[in-house]
Amino acid sequence: MFKERLISGILLVLIAIGAIYVGGWVLWGVLLLISVIGMAELERVFEMHLSVPAALCLLAAIGYYLLIKFGQESYTVPLLLGLMLALLITFVIGYPRYEFTKLLVCFLALFYVAMTMCCLYRIRILSGGVYLVWLAFLGAWGSDTCAYCVGRLIGKHKAFPVLSPKKSWEGCVGGVLGAALLGFVFALVFEGKITAVGNPLLACPVICACASILSQFGDLAASGIKRQHNIKDYGKLIPGHGGVLDRFDSVIFTAPATYLLLSLVFGA
Repeated sequence: MFKERLISGILLVLIAIGAIYVGGWVLWGVLLLISVIGMAELERVFEMHLSVPAALCLLAAIGYYLLIKFGQESYTVPLLLGLMLALLITFVIGYPRYEFTKLLVCFLALFYVAMTMCCLYRIRILSGGVYLVWLAFLGAWGSDTCAYCVGRLIGKHKAFPVLSPKKSWEGCVGGVLGAALLGFVFALVFEGKITAVGNPLLACPVICACASILSQFGDLAASGIKRQHNIKDYGKLIPGHGGVLDRFDSVIFTAPATYLLLSLVFGA
């Protein structure tokens, strides 16, 4: 199991490095594929996969990615309004086939998976984005590793005993501090390349620390959904890791956090 998890983890990192380095249509396509699979995994949990509402939301996700790719973000609101109307029409025509609350799940999947993951592409197209985009991963996977190590070593006080019995406050704090340290080291190494941010040595640690906090909530949110529906993993696509949502549940939170901090706070 460990060997399988290690190999698939290494492959994931290599794919990420390759897609981010190349950027453009390659990264766009990889993120869209991840988003579509992740949405389908979430919809499967609520027994809405392979349904008309799910298909409408997947088409909307593709439409949103195309809007971002061609710089037409102003059409996002009309797209969402059109999707809402289409879902309501489907609800009426198919009544009582679809539960209204499950339609909301499909609608939420567009935001929860596709629009958040697309933020990685939006970071990549910023000036110096080929470097900045890694802050989202440091705040997610780097934070997770640091939190795990600190929690195993000195973790004593349970942070969320019902939702996640193994998480400790010491581990949570360790994840945030570890992510900040990783961000600082990253800034030291690539300071000359990160020209879009005024003070990388400040910005990178702050972004990674904030992303770490949201990363842990992202992980807990995904765990909470699984617990409520009595499933271990969202899928089996990635050997040793589960599904796309199992591996990217924290990135779903760190990607928009990193993008917003870079664009709104640090002026990238």
